[in-house]
Amino acid sequence: MSSPHFKCTVQVQPLAEQTDVEQGRWAYTYTITIANDGDIAAQLVAREWEIIDSEGRRQQVRGLAVVGHQPFLQPGEQFQYSSWAHIATPHGSMKGRYLGVTESADVFWSEVPEFLLADSASLH
Repeated sequence: MSSPHFKCTVQVQPLAEQTDVEQGRWAYTYTITIANDGDIAAQLVAREWEIIDSEGRRQQVRGLAVVGHQPFLQPGEQFQYSSWAHIATPHGSMKGRYLGVTESADVFWSEVPEFLLADSASLH
């Protein structure tokens, strides 16, 4: 039996040009690499995100595609994209998952582990 799965890695950077401390808005860009580490080709079709600031306020983001793409990945192939998020505190986190579909129309979810939205220089 086949095992579809996407493995996701994330890199985060502060986004100074979209941050406005006086307005209570901190922005971060994140780059995600999605690798098909399953044993069957699959297409990423949708995503769900939960964005949480340090005061516990939550934003839910759901939709089709990632930055306008629904990549079809063979085993071992990967897709990388960058996007951004804003929160109302200097630190927060994100977690989510991607919906994938195999050629035989089997549906599966791949989790994106929680990651920090923070300027690493400010954490020391």
